[in-house]
Amino acid sequence: MEFPILSLMLAVPLAGAIACLFLGAHTARMVALVATLVDLALGVLLWLNYDIGGAQWQFTERAEIFAGFSYALGIDGIALMLIMLSVFLMPICILASWDAISKRVGEYMSAFLLMEVLMIGVFASQDMFLFYIFFEAGLIPMYLIIGVWGGDNRIYASYKFFLYTLLGSVLMLIAMLWMANEAGTTDIPTLLNYDFSPQAQTWLWLAFFASFAVKMPMWPVHTWLPDAHVQAPTAGSVILAGVLLKLGGYGFIRFSLPMFPEASAQFTWFVFVLSMIAVIYTSLVALVQSDMKKLIAYSSVAHMAIVTAGIFAFNAQGIEGAVMVMLGHGLVSGALFLCVGVIYDRLHTREIARYGGLAINMPRYALFFLLFTMASIGLPGTSNFVGEFLALAGLYKVSTLVTLVCTTGIILGAAYMLYLYRRVVFGLQVNEDAARMPDLNAREWAMLAPIAAAVLWMGVYPESFLAPMRQDIAALEARVARAAPDFDADNTIGTPREHNANYVGFAHGEARGEEGAH
Repeated sequence: MEFPILSLMLAVPLAGAIACLFLGAHTARMVALVATLVDLALGVLLWLNYDIGGAQWQFTERAEIFAGFSYALGIDGIALMLIMLSVFLMPICILASWDAISKRVGEYMSAFLLMEVLMIGVFASQDMFLFYIFFEAGLIPMYLIIGVWGGDNRIYASYKFFLYTLLGSVLMLIAMLWMANEAGTTDIPTLLNYDFSPQAQTWLWLAFFASFAVKMPMWPVHTWLPDAHVQAPTAGSVILAGVLLKLGGYGFIRFSLPMFPEASAQFTWFVFVLSMIAVIYTSLVALVQSDMKKLIAYSSVAHMAIVTAGIFAFNAQGIEGAVMVMLGHGLVSGALFLCVGVIYDRLHTREIARYGGLAINMPRYALFFLLFTMASIGLPGTSNFVGEFLALAGLYKVSTLVTLVCTTGIILGAAYMLYLYRRVVFGLQVNEDAARMPDLNAREWAMLAPIAAAVLWMGVYPESFLAPMRQDIAALEARVARAAPDFDADNTIGTPREHNANYVGFAHGEARGEEGAH
């Protein structure tokens, strides 16, 4: 039996979460930081021991519980990358909360550690109902983080977040119960190869879509996200944008596409239309925001729309690009929320107009903010470029129209991000309190520098991230190939045109002349 590293990765933050409930503020912070760093070390060990090109499911653990329900864990390359994203961001979130959170510190750290348990559990689950438990239980700590430690309007935002995401998932639970009864199993690897009838697939796909679309979130069920981001503490926004939004994309890849391929093909244009609207609409809304957090929240919806379009391109390039956008956006959006948090902690306002000229008194901050702004735009050499390029290349194989609209969203992304950066970092220093703000301290360096390194690593050498999941995405493409719909950009191989006699004669004469010359 293999060493149960996945169970250990769940147990460490769970033990830390329980301990933090009974500890003082400083000790709770230290315990939370140590627990997240231990999980990060275990994640690195997981990555180093992952056999690229080996079995699809690795580090598997299974224990039967009751009535066919199992405690079953295991990962493929896609799950590995998303687990690494989770464990990488968690210590940074603890550091971001070090001084900003002063009330109920033990409970706050406990909620974050519990969130880490549930996020890893979602990506590692191999039993359908175990996945559902982890997937839904993640609502609870985030609801508390927003509702207890959030801004002035936190109660409204936390209720909206909870109700939106819960209502969508009730339909998914009903679909799961039907699937378990129909297939006679709750084992996800088995269900990935089970063929449900096309009629059943339609209803099952819609039930799962109701949950995953809200989690992404897709337009028009995205309205909970800006409110949640604005009211959440900085670290809450980081983990919400960095990991929780990726649960919907992971669900599409793990459930919707392979389990319901015919239904996925049937609804492809529905997803494309929603994605195109989201890219344009939310980018334009971001362009007119006066609150920094709200601007970045709307940009997240636009980036996630490229993810959904890439997933439903039905080819390896599109899916690889979608996963890379999820990883890159997780790093970059998290870093942008940290950048907002850094200056919010000093001035206690997110209004863009209250800043300006920060390059003068905060040059190191301005440099980090510039890197993450460029990465959000998709500058070559940064993480988002790789994912967006692959996703758009995959989309171009299926639809020039969808590709054109999504590319327009990237141009709009450059507009709102550069506009934000110019107003905050450049220009005249009209506010004395902003002009007096000190530059980054050691703790803030420790938050931003690792993300900057990861963003550049992904941009310069993306093969590190693509290699573990390439085989799994190829298997997914093979599974859905039979149902792939006809697209407007499909190329067909025809017979060569016949040349006219004059052209043929000229060609032959030219050839003879060349031979004579030689």
